[in-house]
Amino acid sequence: MSFVPILTYHQIDAAPPKGARFRSLVVAPDAFARQMGLLKALGYQGLGMTALQPYLRGEKQGKVVGITLDDGYLNNLTHALPVLQRHGFSATCYCVSQRLGFTNTWDADAGVAQVPLMNASQVREWVAAGQEAGAHTRTHAHLNLLDEAQAAEEIAGCKAELEHITGQAVRHFCYPFGEFSPAHVEAVKAAGFETATTTFRGRTKAADDLFLLPRVPVLRSTLLPLFWAKVATAYEDRRR
Repeated sequence: MSFVPILTYHQIDAAPPKGARFRSLVVAPDAFARQMGLLKALGYQGLGMTALQPYLRGEKQGKVVGITLDDGYLNNLTHALPVLQRHGFSATCYCVSQRLGFTNTWDADAGVAQVPLMNASQVREWVAAGQEAGAHTRTHAHLNLLDEAQAAEEIAGCKAELEHITGQAVRHFCYPFGEFSPAHVEAVKAAGFETATTTFRGRTKAADDLFLLPRVPVLRSTLLPLFWAKVATAYEDRRR
């Protein structure tokens, strides 16, 4: 059976102070560069979700890795993009459409440092550079705290707003906080998305539901040997 890892990143930036909340989600730029370089050296192609779809459906075979970045941080543009371009890789950045140009306000109450998100112009720059924008709701909503109509508007509204900004179809969704119900999956389908990613751990295989895709988390502490194990072995599959 063929497995396809979909990597999950958040910020690509220098480390926040020790003890900072969610510090583990900030991968150093040089570490990201080494990880992408290792993939290239091992013969993998890094792909955004649209290019990855034929592999997810089992229509194509090959050494491919999905690359996703959650939330739309400006440091994805400044630090990740040059590395992706250097290796000829593409990635999908899941953006929060009504927070563009602001900060990660959804984390503020948890004491997480506020970091700039890409604005509309910068999202267009990301897309013009051969990368892809995906949807992460309008406000990074806790979908499980909303009624079905509100949740559907968060999902479909994000798609419409990002398509207006980028001038391109937005085909892929990511559930904020990894929270969702069967009704939210149906709302994602109804909005016209083609895939949705979760926080379930593991590599994907052709039998997986395209709206419940697992991913492989990459953290600040993920050194190269572990990164290789996550991509090339059943390490993450056992945590599914």
